[in-house]
Amino acid sequence: MLIDARTLPLDEIVETEVCIVGAGPAGITLAKELAFADFRVCLLESGGLDFEKNTQSLAQGESVGNLFGTLDEQRRFQFGGTANAWKIRLGNNQIGVRYVPLDEIDFEKRDWLPYSGWPFDKSHLDPFYDRAQAVCKLGAFAYGAKAWEDVQTPQLPLANNVTTSMFQFGPRAVFTHEYREQINQASNITIYINANLMEMETDETAKTVTRLRVGCLSGNKFWVCAKVVILAAGGIENARLLLLSNKVQTVGLGNQNDLVGRFFMDHPLVSCGRLIPSNPELFKRTALYDLRRVNDVPVMGKLTLSEEVMRRQQILNNSTLLFPIPKAYQLQAVNSLKTLLSMRHNAEARKDVFKHLANVIIGLDYILPAAYGAVTKQQPFIPSLAWGGWSYIRGHENRFAEFEAIHQTEQVPDPDNRVTLIGDRDRLGRQQVKLHWRWNDIDIHNIKRTQDILQEEIARAGIGQLQVERDGNLPKLIHPGTHHHMGTTRMHDDPKQGVVDRNCQVHGVSNLFIASSSVFPTGGYANPTLTIVALAIRLADHVKTIIRNS
Repeated sequence: MLIDARTLPLDEIVETEVCIVGAGPAGITLAKELAFADFRVCLLESGGLDFEKNTQSLAQGESVGNLFGTLDEQRRFQFGGTANAWKIRLGNNQIGVRYVPLDEIDFEKRDWLPYSGWPFDKSHLDPFYDRAQAVCKLGAFAYGAKAWEDVQTPQLPLANNVTTSMFQFGPRAVFTHEYREQINQASNITIYINANLMEMETDETAKTVTRLRVGCLSGNKFWVCAKVVILAAGGIENARLLLLSNKVQTVGLGNQNDLVGRFFMDHPLVSCGRLIPSNPELFKRTALYDLRRVNDVPVMGKLTLSEEVMRRQQILNNSTLLFPIPKAYQLQAVNSLKTLLSMRHNAEARKDVFKHLANVIIGLDYILPAAYGAVTKQQPFIPSLAWGGWSYIRGHENRFAEFEAIHQTEQVPDPDNRVTLIGDRDRLGRQQVKLHWRWNDIDIHNIKRTQDILQEEIARAGIGQLQVERDGNLPKLIHPGTHHHMGTTRMHDDPKQGVVDRNCQVHGVSNLFIASSSVFPTGGYANPTLTIVALAIRLADHVKTIIRNS
């Protein structure tokens, strides 16, 4: 059943066994796994079924240095959560996102990486990854290149230091629409939309959550009493909700060791540079690195360092994606065309209108066929993180001149990268957050050393020349993150080193759990959704046992 919380009687008390806060991929997976159980579940979602500006304003906050821009652009308050912002074109009129599990090394305690190490290894999570594949509507749990390559689409012939592995892609509709309908049919689950958690109230020792105070932008409020409470509101909001719940534990619930909000991580996007092929035939042999369908599963190859070289060189995890781009003058023409199309809102561009027109005319040999292919065959105008399929273009080896190489990087878990509360308040009167983010020296060394190794291996293989791009002595940052907010309620068996234990239970609080990438102690380079879903499935199994034994 789905209820608009704005229609509830004032101060209504909702009684349930399990309350899930947040209807993004984590919360939806939990609800799906608990559907048709013999106990009640309520799912609270801040937003509605559609995007709404007033609700989205609740996500606003500060970002130190403005590297991240405004925080409301980084997450989505709406049923389906940030899945609503996924925008990769998968073909067959599907929009989705890339998936990949964390690597074995990501779970390890690495002496050269401070605060690293999960309470369990990857093999423990593999059965849940396998189940997550089905939830996310992916192919087999196979991410090695051998499962997806063939004679026409081989791996690049690189040495053992650099390997090829795969991304899989899944549709966003499973979280934004499909599972909503399934959950709505479950007799034991009630979904409340437009329902914002204001505060978690506890007993006098802050050992048990007794009830949740929930508010609506319309002014309505109600209460939820649950045996088990699960925060599934994302890497920024989970920390905020714990810090806001401070009536008994004044520093915030679960924050007795000043860890809530610390260790914020994302996956910075960094320009690696340009790969100039030694022979144009390389474009014919690199379809494995394009987003394309194999046995009807959208996949894409990427370059990674071997775990052996990461351990030997003491560097972090990193993936490198390759996107073919046209000749310099053609690329300039594309950029000028984009500028002309945005001229109505760009006063600076109007000053150079004739220069941009000239650039477009010179580059028509690329623009015209690329525009035709984009309109008639859904081919990428310029291949990018959001638009693949370039290997299907006839004569693509003549259209493109080089590859753009982009890193999606692991970030150090740094306690000074953190989320804190500030004095500004949202429309519900709750304190907003400030995000502190900076490069760590280990981050910088990791990226530069990775680039050096790639450059050496590509030259040694005779593939071409990797021209590394840097911003002086720093990596050339494309964006500090990819909406992959991790680490702010990190997992550790020792409460002095983590907010939650290995079962995702908040240390010191008997009935409060967290389902999110906020529990990741480290984040690798992997898009976090597959691990989020796997952990949510694992937590659902644990909650069933708790309720059964209560």
